[in-house]
Amino acid sequence: MKLTAKKMKIVGRGRGSGKGGHTTGRGHKGQLARERVHILFQGTKTKKSLIKRLPFMRGGSKNKSAQNKPTVLQLETLVKWPKSIPVTLKNLIERKLLKPNTKSVKILGIAKLEHELDVKVAVSASAKTAIAKAGGKTEEI
Repeated sequence: MKLTAKKMKIVGRGRGSGKGGHTTGRGHKGQLARERVHILFQGTKTKKSLIKRLPFMRGGSKNKSAQNKPTVLQLETLVKWPKSIPVTLKNLIERKLLKPNTKSVKILGIAKLEHELDVKVAVSASAKTAIAKAGGKTEEI
């Protein structure tokens, strides 16, 4: 007794192939007999087609303007930040905490800072109080 998987027959390769004499299971004539049809193709029913029934995809194109949402950075990442260097977008990129193409950043979260920081980026209210408790100052640019 053999336990091998039976190979699938390839259709449309002549009468001697075992499957695929004349129409190879595709019926007679027409578009479906000749080629594959796109999955969303529904003939000439353009008014009731799937694409027409879906809502507009607002802002999903490649020409969409760049989002101005800031990159979020947790305050915990700045616990070991040097006291002498101000926290700016440029300095965060140089120290590889942000990607080079980052346009804006906002610091969020609550963390206990051991020393004061000079922060010159957008900061949430809770992060602002945590920085102020440590004796630091915040300035939005």
